[in-house]
Amino acid sequence: AFFANKVEHESRHCNGKGLQRQGSSSFDRVYTANQNCGHAYPTFLAVLWCAGLLCSQAPAAFAGLMYLFVRQKYFVGYLGERTQSTPGYLFGKRIILFLFLMSVAGILNYYLIFFFGSDFEIHIKTITSAISPLLLIP
Repeated sequence: AFFANKVEHESRHCNGKGLQRQGSSSFDRVYTANQNCGHAYPTFLAVLWCAGLLCSQAPAAFAGLMYLFVRQKYFVGYLGERTQSTPGYLFGKRIILFLFLMSVAGILNYYLIFFFGSDFEIHIKTITSAISPLLLIP
């Protein structure tokens, strides 16, 4: 909602009438940042849900909250200069990778239980809980 509100505000500020693509460079930056965030959101939701359901809910929820803050940083950085958005983008990629690896670990654990009867769920939850605070390191 914040991103869409910024696009609408910038559109009205630059053009005076509804949402139009032609505008100032500030409108183009806001519009592009909004589109980038919108395109990354389905991937984020998929890996967040898979990591939470298949591995561990607490580290997945923590990583999800961190991702939302990082996307905010990316968006605000994109409003200034595009180079200011790079740290938020790279940090977001790292969080998505962490969630993806949690999902893969959960799937591997399921197949280990199914084929070999070995359950490593406690070990996986311990490792992901220990690693998730490391996401705070920039």
